[in-house]
Amino acid sequence: MNDQENCFICRKHQGLEVFPGGAVFENDLFYSGHSWSASDQETPYLGSFIVEPKRHIPTWAELNDAEAKGIGKVIRDVSKALKEGIGAEHVYVFVIGHHIPHLHVWVMPRFPDTPREYWGLELFEWPERPVGGHKDVKEMSDKIRSLIG
Repeated sequence: MNDQENCFICRKHQGLEVFPGGAVFENDLFYSGHSWSASDQETPYLGSFIVEPKRHIPTWAELNDAEAKGIGKVIRDVSKALKEGIGAEHVYVFVIGHHIPHLHVWVMPRFPDTPREYWGLELFEWPERPVGGHKDVKEMSDKIRSLIG
């Protein structure tokens, strides 16, 4: 089995892994949907979205010209929807990429009541962070999808 067959993200793009909320944006090059993983313990940070190229590549450096040009627009559209649709005060965009060798960009809202000590990557540690289950993620995704249109 090759890397692509073992890749959790590639499996999602092939319809072999299903996520609550589904895609809020999808075309031939990219997929964006609400983040969800085993580490979320069934309660992900609501409003946390992922933007991924469909092609199996590990880092920014492997994006082709069309992907490099297009990924920024998808990130912008998701960010804008988070600000307009759910009242995000700020939207973080980051890549960690050491767990799954398939480029995935986190697009995360920071809400107005977020204490300063939980800004940035510390959002995940905030005990009062907005979390939810499948139904909440679906509602959030429906709202963001309608704004990206």
